[in-house]
Amino acid sequence: MIIFKKIRWKNFLSTGNTPIEVDLNKSPTSLIIGSNGSGKSTLLDAVCFVLFNRPFRIIKKEQIVNTINNGDCVVEIDFNVGRKTYQVRRGIKPNLFEIYCDGELLNQEANTVDYQKVLEQNIMKLNYRSFVQVIILGSSSYEPFMKMKARYRRDVVEEILDIKVFTQMDLILRDQQSLLTKNITEVRHRCELIESNYELQSKHLNTLKTRQNHDKGYKEDTIKKNKEDSEKLRKEIEEIQIQIKVNQEQLKNKEPVEDKLKKLTKLETKIEQNLSTHKKSLEFFEENDNCPTCTQKLEEQFRGEKIAFEKSKLITLNDGMKDLLKEISATEERLTTMSKVSDKIYDMNIQLSKLNTSLENLEKYSQGIQEELNKLEHTKEDITLIETELAEMTKHLTESKTELDKITEEKKYVDILREILSEKGARKRIIKKYLPIMNTLINQYLQSMDFFISFHLDEEFNETVKSRHRDTFDYNCFSEGEKMRIDLALVFTWRAIAKMKNSTNTNLLILDEIFDSSLDGQGTEDFFKIIQTLTNENVFIISHKGDILFDKFTNIIKFEKQNNFTRLQNV
Repeated sequence: MIIFKKIRWKNFLSTGNTPIEVDLNKSPTSLIIGSNGSGKSTLLDAVCFVLFNRPFRIIKKEQIVNTINNGDCVVEIDFNVGRKTYQVRRGIKPNLFEIYCDGELLNQEANTVDYQKVLEQNIMKLNYRSFVQVIILGSSSYEPFMKMKARYRRDVVEEILDIKVFTQMDLILRDQQSLLTKNITEVRHRCELIESNYELQSKHLNTLKTRQNHDKGYKEDTIKKNKEDSEKLRKEIEEIQIQIKVNQEQLKNKEPVEDKLKKLTKLETKIEQNLSTHKKSLEFFEENDNCPTCTQKLEEQFRGEKIAFEKSKLITLNDGMKDLLKEISATEERLTTMSKVSDKIYDMNIQLSKLNTSLENLEKYSQGIQEELNKLEHTKEDITLIETELAEMTKHLTESKTELDKITEEKKYVDILREILSEKGARKRIIKKYLPIMNTLINQYLQSMDFFISFHLDEEFNETVKSRHRDTFDYNCFSEGEKMRIDLALVFTWRAIAKMKNSTNTNLLILDEIFDSSLDGQGTEDFFKIIQTLTNENVFIISHKGDILFDKFTNIIKFEKQNNFTRLQNV
């Protein structure tokens, strides 16, 4: 379990040189209040930045540093995992990223990306997407579980169930499987070469034994036939070499195609982000008549122009996404074709090696016969030498076949393990086991908030929602207040499941302005009923409704602006 203890920051957003420290483990329930722009939500950004190098809200990195002091931006967070105490320090101007375990700095020889993986995979054992689903429910950049794509929903649940490691193990086994397949091919080829050599040498030995006293003419005929066979082999070798060159020409552009696929994939991510941004902007102008900041009414012409502009951008981006996906598919197909060409070249090289070996042995055989013609008196010595070589070949062949059996057996185990670790294997069974528990918890929390619907997630994490009258809905059919109840039910469910698994279990829960927009008075009361049932939790709620919520909290934190800098004020 992760126990977050304290967080400190300075020169972060609107905070100046005077550090702000928040005790994250002080009180079961804490209310964070303050006027607009006072820095209430800075806590969310600070937590996400120090742990994942990205603020919770959509803020450019250069805007994170306080614009007045313009430097020495540092955020620190202390937390325990089991019996170990950790401190993470991250800063900008100068750049800083340090992880301390029980007071000792962890090895920083790895690059920043790998160092971040150590924090996420080895220490916290959760990534940003899972973190915000279990710990944060915000009104700004928060993406509710029900608005995620199916694959991202699955990633979150796998992280919470602590089965994401199966995916990592499967990737390792995939490389191992590929290596074993290659080794099997190589060892099998070696066995075939030894058998081919053995067969040729055996024939040579039998020829020496049975034709030792044959006349010179017969031996010359044999040499002539071997020469013809050698010529055929050379022609075959030449044809294969030509085919290899032709196929290699097709692989000249493989690296640019791979680079192109990487760029297309990055472009896909960028377009998805732009789509999300323009959708939010469109929703804002469609749903709001007044400016939320200055409360002035938006002119209809301006509002209409913005709606038309955002719709036009969405159409353009969607069309572009379709074209991009087609291009990605075409590029992937092209790479697949190139991989097949590579495999073909590999097979042709093996065949070429066999033919060269056969040619070498055939020429060696002819040379032996020629030597017999010249030195018939040495035949016995040649026979003894070949018998020794055959005995050595038999030994090598036995060893190679034993190695082949061992590698083949190992690959069978890897194949079985990959089948177990696949999405249809252990992961599916674990998810299937926990799905009824998840659905039961979700519906219990919904009922606790007086929202009497039947909410069901299937194995692909698609929802089915039915009302009392058995009418079927989906998440987007509900009002914002009803969606908020569903989002809250999911957050509490993920935390409950995390406690069962003791993986992403944590004491911290931060809720940003959930009472200020979507939840009505009854919803607020129902929410606090759930909060009171939680144990070992530290719940922070950011709200503008401080005057009506004071009596429900054991701790009050107030942010205010003094001389353009955010300060904490005692309440």
